[in-house]
Amino acid sequence: MPKIPALPTAEPGLPRQDAEPTEAQLTAAAATFALLASPPRLHLVWLITHGSYDVGTLAKRVGISIATVSQHLSKLRLAGVITARRDGRRHLYTVDDPHVVTLVEQIFDHIAPDGTLAPDPPTTR
Repeated sequence: MPKIPALPTAEPGLPRQDAEPTEAQLTAAAATFALLASPPRLHLVWLITHGSYDVGTLAKRVGISIATVSQHLSKLRLAGVITARRDGRRHLYTVDDPHVVTLVEQIFDHIAPDGTLAPDPPTTR
């Protein structure tokens, strides 16, 4: 039976982009993807990556109740996907993590408006 080559591992305390993910990383990534698996929640995150919004505006844009939006926002905040800041009597929600912004941008670059996979851009040689 052929031997499977070992993948590179990161030195303790130093991340490696080509290192196999740890169990903790896999668990956290799966939880993040599960959190974003809800179309209304993903819509909220998409909106919030494009600006700061209050709960009422988000509810109107997504087409769901303020109470439901508040529940989604609470879960997203607890997971660290979004943040909130106070502006007078209201809270404005935003995405401060550039990794989340990139993740959301990448998925919608990959999916065409009709829901099919978008073609890859031509490569230059």
